[in-house]
Parts: sequence; structure tokens; C-alpha cells
Amino acid sequence: MLKFILAIALARPKCVLLLPAAFCAAALSTEADLSYNKPMIVLGIDPGLATIGYGVVDCDEKVRLKLIDYGTILTEAKEELPRRLMQIAEGIGQLIDMFKPDCVAFEELFFNKNVKTVINVAQARGAAVVAARTRTDELYEYTPLQVKQAVVGYGRADKNQVQMMVKTLLNLQEVPRPDDAADAVAVAICHAHSARTAGILNTKMR
Repeated sequence: MLKFILAIALARPKCVLLLPAAFCAAALSTEADLSYNKPMIVLGIDPGLATIGYGVVDCDEKVRLKLIDYGTILTEAKEELPRRLMQIAEGIGQLIDMFKPDCVAFEELFFNKNVKTVINVAQARGAAVVAARTRTDELYEYTPLQVKQAVVGYGRADKNQVQMMVKTLLNLQEVPRPDDAADAVAVAICHAHSARTAGILNTKMR
């Protein structure tokens, strides 16, 4: 049996925050439009090879968000690449089996000048996507700009601004750590805000 590290940091926010419409990237103005939402659990994934962040967010029909869990899947550099990819796939599968999300949202890769790094992370993301696809076809992806726009309202926000808004929107006492987990939570929030217009934005993986 392959061994891998699934690092989980349990999050137990004391209350749920009702989001103002202004915070919603796809917010609509009428009460009828708001009722279109359906309750859902979103699993957000921040891809990586050594560290894969995840965040699980519950969203109700009124776009009230609650953080269920967050953490990281870790692989060791000393392991051969195929084994690390298998560890990532198994970890993603376990998360989906555990939390049973209605959809899984991935952050798209950010361009990096180091070609080898880009290739390795792309392979890791591919392993995660395949693992998720074996369990659901509700897979979505968002660019870093889209995530920042949905969470902060500004596509050029820096990492600290995104993390502070994650903390505020979910009414947490502290920012989720490590950064990979916080980024994954932001991806989940992005999808919760954008779910109604996912078809228009063409964010569903095809």
C-alpha cells in the first residue's frame, strides 16, 4: 500500500456569515435570482507537486458560506515522480469520498519561467483532475485573476489581501495555513460565488 501524508487542519468556525451581494462575483439584483442557488459543498484545490492545498466550503441557497475543512496533501521529493502522482490521486480520491462535494474547483496553473517546474506541477494537477473525474463530472477551473476578483473584488489583489478576505468572509479567527490551503479555500469560495454563471464563464472542464 502506498503511503502518503494527508495533512488535515480541522476548521470549526463558530458562526456562518451572510454575504452581501456586493461580495458575490456573479451576484444578481432580484430576490428571484438569489433563490436560484442550490445548497452545495465545494471542494477547492490548489494544485502542486510537493504540496496540494484543499478547502471544503458549504454554501446554502442564500450564498451563506461555512468552512468545513482545509489542509494539504504532501508528497516527498525523494520519491519517484510516478509514485508522487499516485499519492496525489489517492489523496484527492479520499477527500472526495470523505466530504462528498457536489463539485470540485481547481485553480488554473500560473505561468512560471522554470519549464521543469511547470511540467511537474501540470502533471500533478492532471493526476488530481483524473482522480476527481473518476468520481464526478462536476469539475470547474478558475484563473488566479478570477479567484481574486470573486474573493476580493479586485483581480490584482495580492496574496495577503486574498487571505484576509477569506478570513473575513468565513468569519474565521485566523487565516487558514499553510498558504496552499488558504488558496484552495479561496478557489472554493470563488466557485460558490460564480456557480450561477459557470456556464456563461465557461469554467466547467470539458
